[in-house]
Amino acid sequence: MAQNIFDCPQPDENGYFGEYGGAFLPPDLEPIMKNIAEEYEKIRKDPDFIAELTDLYQHYVGRPSPIFHARHLSEKYGTPIYLKREDLNHTGAHKINHTLGEALLAKKMGKKKLIAETGAGQHGVALATAAALVGLECDIHMGEVDMAKEHPNVVRMRILGANVVPVSHGRKTLKEAVDSAFGAYMADPDSQFFGIGSVVGPHPYPEMVRDFQSIVGVEAREQFQEMTGELPDNLVACVGGGSNAMGLFTAFMNDETVAMHGAEPSGRSLEEPGEHAATLTLGEPGIIHGFKTYMLKDEEGEPAKVYSVASGLDYPGVGPQHSYLKDIGRVQYGTVSDKEAIDAFFELSRLEGIIPAIESAHALAHAFNLAKANPDIGTILINLSGRGDKDIDFVAEKYGADYGI
Repeated sequence: MAQNIFDCPQPDENGYFGEYGGAFLPPDLEPIMKNIAEEYEKIRKDPDFIAELTDLYQHYVGRPSPIFHARHLSEKYGTPIYLKREDLNHTGAHKINHTLGEALLAKKMGKKKLIAETGAGQHGVALATAAALVGLECDIHMGEVDMAKEHPNVVRMRILGANVVPVSHGRKTLKEAVDSAFGAYMADPDSQFFGIGSVVGPHPYPEMVRDFQSIVGVEAREQFQEMTGELPDNLVACVGGGSNAMGLFTAFMNDETVAMHGAEPSGRSLEEPGEHAATLTLGEPGIIHGFKTYMLKDEEGEPAKVYSVASGLDYPGVGPQHSYLKDIGRVQYGTVSDKEAIDAFFELSRLEGIIPAIESAHALAHAFNLAKANPDIGTILINLSGRGDKDIDFVAEKYGADYGI
């Protein structure tokens, strides 16, 4: 690739994108996180590390992932629609892009175990895969609701040798899994490496995960121009924590003709607290899990209960760079309901023969809504961030009767 994934614009020295980001940590964790930031700064400039990661991307992950012109969807919605096929990566989603980088860094730092949270299970599977590859132990914290909902990914993690830690408090979903994993990490930060699953958390994680994920946009920018002779008019990606979106958006950030759209989950209702996870749409600045960003708050100012049909999107915060991009107007953020996402899930499956992750179906639905609202919107490139194998049992049980299954 002509562009190095580590050439992304960086936050300031304290990890801030505008007023968002930073590191709000207990005193005993400050030197640990500072050491991670220092070691990451070394490896991102190390030709040997870059060469090793690039080789794994090509020969292990199967990169570059292709761009597909979805002709049937394009015909239906009256505008050219393209998919960046991250669902074709080894492990079935974009998550492998940053977990390989995190695992290699942890190994070089002499850590013994990778520890992380997961919602839909894609990050957990990817981290367990990377841990097996580099020879590290792996603990994955996962809410019991998500374990039942995404059972195939629980089995995959265990086959790969990971210890899946059930989380039984609160709503037993992603936010509680993050809390649990952070608690376990703080008990032994010296021998463990926290492989955070998105562009969230204290500095340097939002920067580091974004950099590893930026391979998506670096490839897509080159591929789209080769296919069409032009840049896309629009980029669309789902946003929970926001790693797949930042992965696509970053390479296009300075292309003023390219509009960027993030799709948040409105769940069952935007009007009712706890029934959505539309953080950028309805949240306000606050501090969650060691960083400042937009977040959904309860009456006490604590992280609110959230919900989405997509287990990977039900988080009450969001990556700090997304908060900054919202404030400066570079990215427009909209919402997609459960029903719209499930409709899009079946529409892609039946019109193009591709079963998407429910998370990715939010991006699809948002793109369809944009096209319907503006017939002259131009080309749309959607980050198809994951495949739907993990979701088929849940979808068949909950929605099968409505869709003829």
